[in-house]
This record gives sequence, C-alpha cells and structure tokens, in this order.
Amino acid sequence: MNALKNKVQLIGHVGQEPEIKTFEGGKKLANITLATNENYTNNKGEKVENTEWHRITAWGKLADLIDKYVIKGKEIAIEGKLTHRSYDDKEGNKRYITEIVATELLLLGK
Repeated sequence: MNALKNKVQLIGHVGQEPEIKTFEGGKKLANITLATNENYTNNKGEKVENTEWHRITAWGKLADLIDKYVIKGKEIAIEGKLTHRSYDDKEGNKRYITEIVATELLLLGK
C-alpha cells in the first residue's frame, strides 16, 4: 500500500500557456494550470458544470515535454503527488500554495 500514498491523477485542459524556466546547467521547470470539469444535474433538474483549477509543476524531462508539446487548451493526463508550501509576498504576508508535482504526463486529443 505504500505505493498508493499521496498519488494524484487528473485529466483536463491546460488553462494558459506553460511557464518555463531554465536554470544553470540546463534543468527546466514547467508550471501549468489544469482545468477539470464535473457535470451533473442538481435537485432542480438543472444541468450544472463545475470547473476546478489545479496548479501543476514539472521538472526535468517532463518540463522538456511540456515546453515542446503542451499549449493552452491541450488535453493532458498527469500523475503526481500533492504538495503544500508557503512563501512571503511583497508585503510580508504569508501565502500558501497547494500544487501537484507531476511524475507522469500523457498527451491526449489531437
């Protein structure tokens, strides 16, 4: 059961062009947002669509793939782990971020 701890799998559409950073030595970091949609009918019989946005971070070879093949609107599947971190903004306020660090990427659609 250890292999099943902290594992996230999502299929969705990329919300904006990937943000790519290249560090000394050539290592890359890619940041993307992924939209997932849930459709259901509420108790009044109305169709409802709910969109959730997810922050995705990818390093190394996955960042290279994102840089080469992923654009806004592209449907992808990702697998990774959920992480939480914090930072201090320009005004000194502590901000918290929840994101998924991708370990696998599958390009879907056309």
